[in-house]
Amino acid sequence: MSSDPKSQAALKTALTEAARLTDAALESLLPLPAGYHARAQEAMRYAVFAGGKRLRPFLVLASSALFDVPQGRALRVGAAIEALHTYSLVHDDLPCMDDDDLRRGQPTTHKKFDEATAVLAGDALLTLAFEILADPATHPSAEVRCQLVALLARAGGSEGMIGGQMMDIDAPNQSHGPDEVILLQRMKTGALFEFACEAGAILGQRGPEDRERLRGYARDFGLAFQITDDLIDETSTAEAAGKAVGKDKDQGKATLVSIYGVDGARDQAEALARSAQDAVAIYGPAAAPLEALPWYLIGRES
Repeated sequence: MSSDPKSQAALKTALTEAARLTDAALESLLPLPAGYHARAQEAMRYAVFAGGKRLRPFLVLASSALFDVPQGRALRVGAAIEALHTYSLVHDDLPCMDDDDLRRGQPTTHKKFDEATAVLAGDALLTLAFEILADPATHPSAEVRCQLVALLARAGGSEGMIGGQMMDIDAPNQSHGPDEVILLQRMKTGALFEFACEAGAILGQRGPEDRERLRGYARDFGLAFQITDDLIDETSTAEAAGKAVGKDKDQGKATLVSIYGVDGARDQAEALARSAQDAVAIYGPAAAPLEALPWYLIGRES
């Protein structure tokens, strides 16, 4: 069981190291503020370096390690997905979306700068992600690079993250049951997790079996992650969470916590963690970080 203290301690060390390596990669890939347009670049850097677990880059690194992918290649893909993820947060926080003033305990980008600058910074981070993936430094094979670009575009587009955000915006006007809530979360949050995990198999030039196995892991892990976030939103404080809480309830949005109750949602998260762990057990000791991760994230709520 990867919820034991030894596994969790090793995972914390691995997460810290992955975050350090990702920050170094992002530092080298983000443009330095210069010229008349420097304000947009300052806002890009503010958003990217405002904190965060670097969870998606960690998943790229961990899945790539299963197939002996050179770390430098995995780090570039990790930096790309973190740039895209950060763009989504910058835009989600805007007054026309979630209208949040706080992100990771700090002022949101549009509060630190202004709305127009935040929109442009988000746009620039989105396009930077594809610039990184398309560069031959990410992988010598043009086919691999094209697969990564296409997969991230789908994960971040109208059938993935954007579609999930659209469902989320409309959620107060709907009577969503568990199937709809799961679909929303798998699109809005889970699609990028699926990319992060499948990217390791793509970089390793593995076949459909490995890719599907890692997608299955990501689907279960991603939903467990979102349920835990919803539990935090239901039971925590803004100070502890580092962001506003209770907004879903205030807006009348259904979550698996509101549908199943706190205890039922916790049971669901644990079942998903077990399923995710089982999905990657076939890879042996190399999969230990991936096996431990769902239990670590569930522990955020307790």
